[in-house]
Amino acid sequence: MLKDYQSEIFEIIKRKLKGNESIGNLVGDILSISQDAAYRRYRGETQLTIYELEKLSKHFDISLDSLFGKNKSKVLFDFQPLSEIDFSMDSYLERYVVGLKTIKAHKNPEMIITVNNTPLFQLLNFPHLIRFKLFFWAKTHLQVKEFQNVLFKYEKISDSTFNIGKDILFHYNTIPSKELYDPELLRGFAREIYYYYNAHQFEDPSYAIILLNTLEKFLEHLKDQAARGKKFIYGTQAPASGNAFEMYHNETFNAATTIYYRNDEYEGIHFAHNLMNSLHTTDPIYIADSLGILKKQLANSSMISIVNEKERNSYFHKVSDMISGFRKKIELDLSTNSM
Repeated sequence: MLKDYQSEIFEIIKRKLKGNESIGNLVGDILSISQDAAYRRYRGETQLTIYELEKLSKHFDISLDSLFGKNKSKVLFDFQPLSEIDFSMDSYLERYVVGLKTIKAHKNPEMIITVNNTPLFQLLNFPHLIRFKLFFWAKTHLQVKEFQNVLFKYEKISDSTFNIGKDILFHYNTIPSKELYDPELLRGFAREIYYYYNAHQFEDPSYAIILLNTLEKFLEHLKDQAARGKKFIYGTQAPASGNAFEMYHNETFNAATTIYYRNDEYEGIHFAHNLMNSLHTTDPIYIADSLGILKKQLANSSMISIVNEKERNSYFHKVSDMISGFRKKIELDLSTNSM
């Protein structure tokens, strides 16, 4: 095997390590060799055999076709098919915990995020909003069988779901991020609430008003973070240092939610796929191309965190007016039907 391919294979393996796992111990266990022998292969002093390559590619889900046949027009993505998991809030959110912890596992992590309609990480500040969002996706888009004959109602968030959401927020908040928002912020979310109201999918129709009011609280919290340039959990104080948050206003449209991440060891791209899923790649050519576009988008947008108070206030006022418009429609209908 050519040495550069072997080096690239071990770079892929390094990116897939979890927590404090040692590449020498893990590869040694997989190949049934000593830790010293594993490190000799890692350093390229000993070539991997075809049988060792097979074991590593299967264990770490490495596509050898993609690796050996690499060219600029072909990119390998990975994703978790939602059809292969028992859909629940916990199972869906746990994937984000793993991803954020992996980014945080090395020094100097950072993210660039373009937000298409709903900033999922930020939404976790209000568990009842994230619960509605996932319920709507599961019932209306995925058509999960267990949700089909169930109306949406107020329920207390389970302790396990609350703790997973809190874990995601903690790691997201401590990773510095530059985030790009457009005029469509939360419009789709508000329409989903309005749609469920008209489709009689709320056990208590007035709960639609409560959700829209909570959406307003979410918007105020996002505005507060932008004004301070800090990410922090709703109901707590902004930290004196760290948790950097740069918010940008794109006056046109963000075509998709895209997350570029990097640290001192590696970088990668996630982007939204089929509404609820995401595609992920660490392909360097694709990352370089995507990062170039993201930087151009940021350059063509206005920074509204800390600075540009007038533009920041105008932006959030317009989004608030949109939410208020949906709330007034429902309030009018509720008052008419009660007569």
